[in-house]
Amino acid sequence: MSRKRQRTSYDKTMKKIKKKDIGNLLRQWQSDFAVFTPSRKSGTARMEEWDGQDTSFLEWYRNTVIPPKGNIFPNMEEMFSFHKDGEGYHLELPAQDEAKHLIFAIRPCDARALKIIDPVFQDAYEDNYYLTRRENTLLVGLGCTDPHESCFCTSLGISPGESGDVDLMLTDIGEEFSIEEVTEKGKELLARTEGLVEAAQPDELRTRESREAAAKKISRKLDTTNLKERLLSSFEDKEFWEKAAAKCISCGICTFLCPTCYCFDINDETSGGNGTRFRSWDSCSFSVYTKMPAENPREDKWQRVRQKVCHKYEFYPRLFDITACTGCGRCIRLCPVNWDITRVLESVPEETTAQKENRNAN
Repeated sequence: MSRKRQRTSYDKTMKKIKKKDIGNLLRQWQSDFAVFTPSRKSGTARMEEWDGQDTSFLEWYRNTVIPPKGNIFPNMEEMFSFHKDGEGYHLELPAQDEAKHLIFAIRPCDARALKIIDPVFQDAYEDNYYLTRRENTLLVGLGCTDPHESCFCTSLGISPGESGDVDLMLTDIGEEFSIEEVTEKGKELLARTEGLVEAAQPDELRTRESREAAAKKISRKLDTTNLKERLLSSFEDKEFWEKAAAKCISCGICTFLCPTCYCFDINDETSGGNGTRFRSWDSCSFSVYTKMPAENPREDKWQRVRQKVCHKYEFYPRLFDITACTGCGRCIRLCPVNWDITRVLESVPEETTAQKENRNAN
């Protein structure tokens, strides 16, 4: 049975709630879900389990530093434990978290990111660690009203104010939030939620205006015309990629904070005859990434930068017909040396240096 999230066509209902009543809303949902909201308790903004009281995130929240991807695909997770005795190895799977989770206030870019990486965990093989969490998690979106200067989601076909990748969508309409059903799961949740008011035509108008205003605030633009073709033709252009990689320090921040990066390493921790196998996030920016016994296939930094860029904008689109980037801007605003992927992509030549020389020679 496919675990893909199903979207169903039906007459959608829009309701609304006062901002001051969001705490009551979340407490209702806590009876059925482990509710996760934006939090800075750990020192870094991420989605953490709600304490039942604090709604101050509505005042400071623009987006989390750690993407909500981390709630579905943790940065480190146990795969199984094992014990060795005279009869061989004995494996034990970790207890599955069967609780239903609800991520509240996920941004449209991060909801799209989950849709983008879903095929990795369910098409070639079914990764039950990921898929179980994905199936058991309901997404409640919250549209942006104050996107970062580094955001460029609209260039990737994503609206900062609305999403078809969530179950419910909240939009800021002043002193209230409008709440729109997106999926059957969202419809069912809304039907059993108390304290909501039916939205009227003026509310729907304010919702559209809020979404349009948010989209207009996205000032950074990226022209993706023929980008796959340009990257393909430039793949062997060492001069271009060395220039593009010159500033990069291979720290891996951009990949660890990217909502669509999914690479991981697998290691064992052992003590005597007991051990645990776990997987943890990895980064193609590291010189030891995919290192073979005899060689490192991407020994030079420019090759690793090329891999990072081409994977998102050329390889992945060819595999799954979708760009592995949401324009969330984390890799731009959180880079310690201000490496900017949009500038690199804008500078990809229409033709390589070698092609120009051949054309001029002819």
